[in-house]
Amino acid sequence: MKKKIVFVINLTSGTSDKTSIPPLIDEHLDKDKFEYEIVTTEYAGHASEISAKAKNDGVDIVVAVGGDGTVNEVARSIVHSGTALGIIPCGSGNGLARHLLLPMNTRKAIEIINACEIHELDYGVINEYPFFCTCGMGFDAFVSMKFAESGKRGPITYAENILREGLKYKPETYIIEDENGTKTYKAFLISCANASQYGNNAYIAPQASMSDGLMDVIIMEPFDMLEAPQISIDMFNKTLDKNTRIKTFHSKKINIHRTKPGVIHYDGDPVMAGEDINVEIKEKGIKIIINPYANKNMRKPNALQNVLSEIFNEINSMREDIAKHREATYRFMGKSQRKEE
Repeated sequence: MKKKIVFVINLTSGTSDKTSIPPLIDEHLDKDKFEYEIVTTEYAGHASEISAKAKNDGVDIVVAVGGDGTVNEVARSIVHSGTALGIIPCGSGNGLARHLLLPMNTRKAIEIINACEIHELDYGVINEYPFFCTCGMGFDAFVSMKFAESGKRGPITYAENILREGLKYKPETYIIEDENGTKTYKAFLISCANASQYGNNAYIAPQASMSDGLMDVIIMEPFDMLEAPQISIDMFNKTLDKNTRIKTFHSKKINIHRTKPGVIHYDGDPVMAGEDINVEIKEKGIKIIINPYANKNMRKPNALQNVLSEIFNEINSMREDIAKHREATYRFMGKSQRKEE
């Protein structure tokens, strides 16, 4: 029997035009394997409604055509069911799709759906909000809120918010309790990662797995602006876990207490929460179409990553020059003082 697929298209996600996608689906989807329907979202939350109905109607696969917000809406409606998630990534970050090594090209993404290899993978919940890639609090949640308020999409807007707000953001104190005990941290941000990255190949948790039943908890300790370029480079080079300002551990469930209410995020969507936050992993709770042809060594840096790496390398060189100049100045001043003596 043919499998039933519903494609859920969010025309407002990301920055690209999606009017060409329905004809591509019609042309490249394997009609011998599938019968399909395409539904366009009309308002916030509509993707969840469409997906819930599809699940209740016994649809085999719901494909999110959009960014991480659309993926989250679709996925949270089909967890713990026989309906699988497919993704055609066309958002501004595409964090989950990139973690799964799905093609960013629409035609190739449809070919992955044709292959239809489905795995049971983990997802997480922060308070009552499901997440499939990352969630967190602190600076990244603050930036997510600013990004949402800006009304503009795309990585440039995200980068602008990071540069503007990063100079004045103050670290907070967090008490984290898990199965191993309780610890207190002063942190710039805390991220709980089911998958490895935020999006655009910015890896907050390079070693994260969606099939180990655990989340990677990342604590970014306070740092000065001279250290910021190296942290950014490490994030894009998948070496953030080796940075001395980063503390990482694995857990299935944690409670985080902070001194005051504030914003948290789930897959980049900001929401206000109280002083206490609970995060846990739901093991093998969702079926997802994966890329059976993926080669982890073949993922090439995208244009944004190349540009940012060049900028941060330049800043890093400037930082090293400043340090050398400062050291030379101290040596000169030391010699002058000895001569006066």
